[in-house]
Amino acid sequence: MKEGVDISYTKFREPPIDNNAYNLVMPSKDQLYVGWTAPGEWIKYTVLVKETGTYALGIMYTSNQGGKVSISVNDIDATGPVDIPSTYVKADPVNWRQWHHWNYLKDFSQIKLIKGIQIITLYTRETGQMNYAYIDFTRL
Repeated sequence: MKEGVDISYTKFREPPIDNNAYNLVMPSKDQLYVGWTAPGEWIKYTVLVKETGTYALGIMYTSNQGGKVSISVNDIDATGPVDIPSTYVKADPVNWRQWHHWNYLKDFSQIKLIKGIQIITLYTRETGQMNYAYIDFTRL
């Protein structure tokens, strides 16, 4: 409650930070993201759903240790705990850059959404130290 949100952006510079050769997916330059997450932290998104239906979720993220997240819709759990694979790459010689290996996890879960304004919450459940750039919603 008395803590600010940890927000940063993808930095493309030399030496490489977010534009490194160890990314699984290259992020967009200057992409905002929420980082330095810890178990128990959450992010709420207000979403205008145009069509009622089931949606596949994709997430752009980094996670040097792996972890678990969950999604709720209007404060009701919609996914239960979902595994987020590690983006750790042993071959990277720059230790701190382990927090900057980006990946996109397609269809990591599915949720049902009703037409209209919905509140989606992304919770960090286990491990933390993940960065979240965005969530995609694809109607099935």
